[in-house]
Amino acid sequence: MKIEDYSRQAISTLLGDHDVVDMSPALISQVFGLVGESGEVAEKFKKLIRDKGGQLSDEDKQEILKELGDILWYINSVSNLLGSNLEEVAQKNLDKVLSRKARGVQTGSGDNR
Repeated sequence: MKIEDYSRQAISTLLGDHDVVDMSPALISQVFGLVGESGEVAEKFKKLIRDKGGQLSDEDKQEILKELGDILWYINSVSNLLGSNLEEVAQKNLDKVLSRKARGVQTGSGDNR
């Protein structure tokens, strides 16, 4: 599957009126969804450490992958509401991390290092 195919099909499942690009309740609800799903991934890892000594089963991996899919869905919807798409998000991220690598600043802090 190509990322643009995913993006187009996934955004068709976004409910409600989401045509405006502002700090609308529609946008904020999607951001909260992204945060919530990210928390679910963290929670799964916490429970793996607490309950299984950090041992990942194939079932655990599949459950985590499902949650990562939910995160991807929310990233797609947020980027769409911001007038962008997954292709642009992925390219901007790749440009950023490759620049950091080329400049030798992969560690440290700060968004614009």
